[in-house]
Amino acid sequence: MQNAQEYEFLHKSQRVNRVKVLFTFFVPSGGVDTLNRLRTAVLQRHGIEAHLLYLYTGSGLQNSTGTPVFTASNDEEIRFLIHSQHYDAIIVTSDISMPGRLRGLGYTGRIIFEAQGLGTRDQALETIQMAIPYLQAHCDAAVLPPTDHLLDMFIHICPWLHRFVIPNMLDTDTFAPVPVDTPPYPVLAWVGRLEHNKNWREYLSISSKIIKKIPEARLWLFHDPSLANPEDEVMFRHMLAEYGLEDRIGIFVNVPHSQMPTFYSMIAASGGIMLSTSLLEGFGYAVAEAISCGCPVLSTDSDGVRSFITHNKTGKFYPLGNVNAAVDEAVELMHNQKLRKYIREQGREHMTASFSPDRYAISFREMMTALRIFS
Repeated sequence: MQNAQEYEFLHKSQRVNRVKVLFTFFVPSGGVDTLNRLRTAVLQRHGIEAHLLYLYTGSGLQNSTGTPVFTASNDEEIRFLIHSQHYDAIIVTSDISMPGRLRGLGYTGRIIFEAQGLGTRDQALETIQMAIPYLQAHCDAAVLPPTDHLLDMFIHICPWLHRFVIPNMLDTDTFAPVPVDTPPYPVLAWVGRLEHNKNWREYLSISSKIIKKIPEARLWLFHDPSLANPEDEVMFRHMLAEYGLEDRIGIFVNVPHSQMPTFYSMIAASGGIMLSTSLLEGFGYAVAEAISCGCPVLSTDSDGVRSFITHNKTGKFYPLGNVNAAVDEAVELMHNQKLRKYIREQGREHMTASFSPDRYAISFREMMTALRIFS
């Protein structure tokens, strides 16, 4: 992590004539943090220098690579950054007030609004509707993943705004099966934030019923407490006690991203599964990464995950809210060894074939060309 003045001093004499972009977001955590680290690295190889600006610090800073990462929330720091670095384009992720703020600080280059992590359908709709005046006044385009609900909303709510659809990417070299010690029990894993859209209550409900059928199973939950809704965190503790799961759960806090392939491989080796109970996902990085590591996944049909889950081929779906159906699907995925092996193999194969970082970089360059940033 650097401040803008330090970076300017160290690199002033080393600049080359190339396109330079800035990605902004609230905090370095979750799927956006993963995406930012991956894309800044691959864009560098494709002739685009990319920097990151977060308004606040977060757990993802422990995962930082060689990419310049700035944290700044006051106007003077942001003003210095954009005027010293001379960005050709700024990609603003999810923050509807940032485009106007950048224009107010004197930025005159291209601003692209990126729709990622907007939550439930109602939350996404509310955000996009609130964003209309900011998008009209300050943004040159919008970029979004190939997620049906987001695309539909932008088509109908902002028909005048130039749209680019770019699939997210995955580092399938890092997120791959690795040799591990096998846990002595099958694991029912869950990765996310303790908040409404991630639907953690359903995870506990499903897991408690699976344990009645497979008593040796245990729960592993991965989360970042700093992003949890306080009310959800309190309710989570109550529900653990209510279901009698307090001595059957391992809670993993702020695990470094680089260690997750080991955990996903352990879950797979245990004979367990990952459960994804989200109401809606723009992409679903945790699910994609698990599948890439050969960890079988049972998920709700939360939209974004459709790009890498085909039922009974690369993973399994269950109907949102249907706990009994989820239990049946989970037990089959854990006990039907032929199907389990097929799903693990097909899932890994699909991820390596479909989510290449270089493919993302090519699409990103095409967007830059369309916006006349690349000539």
